[in-house]
Amino acid sequence: VVGREDIIQAFTNANTIVSLACGTLGPAMVRGLFESGEILALTRDYVTPFYRDRSNYAVAKLQKALSGLPFRIHKPEGAIFLWLWFEGLPISSQELYRRLKKRGVIVVPGHNFFIGIDDQWSHKNECLRISYALDAASINHGIELISEEVRAAYQ
Repeated sequence: VVGREDIIQAFTNANTIVSLACGTLGPAMVRGLFESGEILALTRDYVTPFYRDRSNYAVAKLQKALSGLPFRIHKPEGAIFLWLWFEGLPISSQELYRRLKKRGVIVVPGHNFFIGIDDQWSHKNECLRISYALDAASINHGIELISEEVRAAYQ
């Protein structure tokens, strides 16, 4: 955003609220599911297994695609993201993000999650957060490109 500092700050505040807080329509639509307790069964029987399968699928694909590289996958414990750690990554995760973005793959560089931590700690620049919420073809394509870029970085 280009503008006066007060306008930029007002825009930032409004964007934060709009991006982080949901409106009332969605909660109103599912209120009955919460009141009846049906939301628990839906989550247990459909949502959790769906994302567990996606997570397991992505982990297996990553392990195969990144074989031979110094990487680790943080234990998946829910959500729709996996954390990858490329120990000794020769480029920053921000640079890896830029390279992947040019190829159509969006990841989140790790340094964004280590606010206030010593700038000299290399770990925060060796991590990526990736989503496994997409379809299998998109997951496969993204992992293939991540593997290519990470292998190129280490060479």
